[in-house]
Amino acid sequence: MGLGPVGRGMEEKLKAAFAPALLEVIDESHRHHGHAGANADGESHFRVKIRAAAFAGKSRLERHRMVNAVLAADLQARVHALAIEAEAD
Repeated sequence: MGLGPVGRGMEEKLKAAFAPALLEVIDESHRHHGHAGANADGESHFRVKIRAAAFAGKSRLERHRMVNAVLAADLQARVHALAIEAEAD
């Protein structure tokens, strides 16, 4: 299943911010249907797998904060949950 407009927007923001060597934005909303925060239209629960040089020397918490900062508008609007797997390149 491909990404919708929210997921594609997140992907573009992360590409622009980190120029990652690896980036996967995965919509896991279907796994949370009926749960708190789930949106009937989907695109509410995501997993991001990212590897970028920008994360070098950063702790796991710092890497997560960096991703959250880039996606802050999405997290305040539509995205209810975001799982992050961020590694240094």
